Amino acid sequence: MRAYGLQTHIWNNNLKSVLLLAGFPVLLLLLMYGLSVGYVGLTGEFDDVGEGLALGFEHWGRIWPYAFLGAGLWFLIAWMSYQELIEKSVGATSLSRRQAPELYNLLENLCIARGITMPKLNIIESPALNAFASGLTEKSYTVTVTRGLLDTLDRDELEAVLAHELTHIENKDVRLLVIAVIFVGIFSFFGELLFRNMFRSGVRIGGHTRSRNGDSRGGGILILIAIALIVLAYILALVIRFSLSRKREFLADAGAVELTRNPDAMISALQKISGRSDVDAPNDVKQMMVDNAEPFAGVFMTHPSIEKRIDALVAFAGGLE
Repeated sequence: MRAYGLQTHIWNNNLKSVLLLAGFPVLLLLLMYGLSVGYVGLTGEFDDVGEGLALGFEHWGRIWPYAFLGAGLWFLIAWMSYQELIEKSVGATSLSRRQAPELYNLLENLCIARGITMPKLNIIESPALNAFASGLTEKSYTVTVTRGLLDTLDRDELEAVLAHELTHIENKDVRLLVIAVIFVGIFSFFGELLFRNMFRSGVRIGGHTRSRNGDSRGGGILILIAIALIVLAYILALVIRFSLSRKREFLADAGAVELTRNPDAMISALQKISGRSDVDAPNDVKQMMVDNAEPFAGVFMTHPSIEKRIDALVAFAGGLE
């Protein structure tokens, strides 16, 4: 389906994002099967690899409901505490109107123009130039900026960056990205749990793991299969997570221009941010920022390059004319 106009792009993008997120339950089932196969390989209660895989499937059939229950509890806890964890991880503190009256007024005016509730304002005492929006509900939505951004950008450029972050909030990008990050955390946790148990128990592939008929290779092959399944589920989850972030930056840039009517301000802000955006923060938080300087490549890039974003603003928003 080809999209025409900003709002249609948003609808089209949201539909694709929902379809991508729908893949997480499937990947969770794949992860659980990998863990089940690994369990059978570690216990050695089988005669050959085929029987081991079948026993893994039987074990999977018993545990997957509990896996979904555990994932639900994990998600609920993360939903309730995620904003607080973000703020602690980057050392963000609240920013009042008295402390930054111009910034506060800019954000307030943008919210009035857009007809949305004003989010909270936070600041990170870092010389880097960056900003991000976070939160899962209207009450917890927050826009966080760095000290370097406030000290370097002029009024119009700050307004453009704030409009960019408000677009992320309005388009539900923030909520969607946090959900994806939470789900990927589940894959990371269970994968690390399996590998730690393997090393703790002293398992060597093809060595001390034996089936009922005494074939040590059967257990080793099952463990290799389990590792492959877990790694595959984790990599596919990462691909989904990164793709959700990357394609939304163009829409947020376009939304900022639509709100401010000033494409050159967004372009100028991106030019100043480029190469100066690295903040001491967890990778999950960096993925939410205006620019992520992490050296990922290909499908694992969390953001399009600054150059591509500027080119898009020049081509489609009439910038630098």
